[in-house]
Amino acid sequence: MPANSHASAALDLKLDARPEVRHDWRLEEIEALFELPFNDLMFRAQQVHRAHFDPNAVQVSTLLSIKTGACPEDCKYCPQSGHYNTGLGKEKLLEIDKVVEQARAAKEAGASRFCMGAAWRSPRERDLRVVMEMVGRVKALGLETCMTLGMVDSDQASRLAEAGLDYYNHNLDTSPEYYGEVITTRSYADRLDTLANVREAGMKVCSGGILGMGEAPRDRAALLQQLVRLEPHPESVPINMLVKVPGTPMENVEDLDPLEFIRAIAVARILMPQSHVRLSAGREQMDESTQAMAFLAGANSIFYGDTLLTTGNPQIERDRALFDKLGLHPEQRDTHADEADTETALTHAIQRQRDDALFYDAAQA
Repeated sequence: MPANSHASAALDLKLDARPEVRHDWRLEEIEALFELPFNDLMFRAQQVHRAHFDPNAVQVSTLLSIKTGACPEDCKYCPQSGHYNTGLGKEKLLEIDKVVEQARAAKEAGASRFCMGAAWRSPRERDLRVVMEMVGRVKALGLETCMTLGMVDSDQASRLAEAGLDYYNHNLDTSPEYYGEVITTRSYADRLDTLANVREAGMKVCSGGILGMGEAPRDRAALLQQLVRLEPHPESVPINMLVKVPGTPMENVEDLDPLEFIRAIAVARILMPQSHVRLSAGREQMDESTQAMAFLAGANSIFYGDTLLTTGNPQIERDRALFDKLGLHPEQRDTHADEADTETALTHAIQRQRDDALFYDAAQA
């Protein structure tokens, strides 16, 4: 995006030590941030990031697909949709013991949060009882817990919270204006209602979007505006780059310029200064320089492991090597876990995960 000198002049780069948390950002203000000269935008994002976080700490999560495929929704980016032929088989809900086993391996590999995703429009009663038990047993390992199960009503959200669920993921995906080009089987209001139910139940919110789906720059600004309007801001904001899967309607969408993706990370950091901004799906397609720039722009959370829900994710060895090069370290979370020899634990976890078919690529969590 070409730099706009008027936007640069209109935005003061001198920030207070701890910038104000706002929910009233106008769309024009957000667009002006996007239009800043790149160096100015990165500088401002760094100021905000350092005011609220250790700039070299990255929160590490692992995502496991606990039920894969045959989703009734028609999200045009998603290989799990039953509307498209992507070669992804339908799988039943994983057994609780297998989920706990994978959570234990994720913890040993350095994850502080274990996220579980199911390809449902909304959980059924019999399934909800099972996932509630999963939450309790994973939490007992000393991990934070997160789930993405589709839409939940207020009663379902309350029950998940009572089971001990820490985070619920439900992305807005894109702007209200572009949403109909991506999904027709549920409305934008449905998504906002789910987030409201989650917040009312006392859980933390994980919500972000997917970039590179053919949206206009204004749509990226409007997506972030919707997230900013949530009170409080989502504690976790995943920014996904579209993973183009053969068989989906978006398999041939034009690639998004990586610098435009980095701009979105930086703007998200400025708008939501206290949130963890997650460099999420699409990271496997990014080279080390792009990932490093994303961390510099304020990303401070990743998914760690071989796969996400159904798409690829950088392998553990690669992530560890990149962390070493950049001087990054996993963020320490108060999970009441017993500390073990990190190097030994990582080595064992890597060996165990190499042949593990249960880790799926996190389908746009």
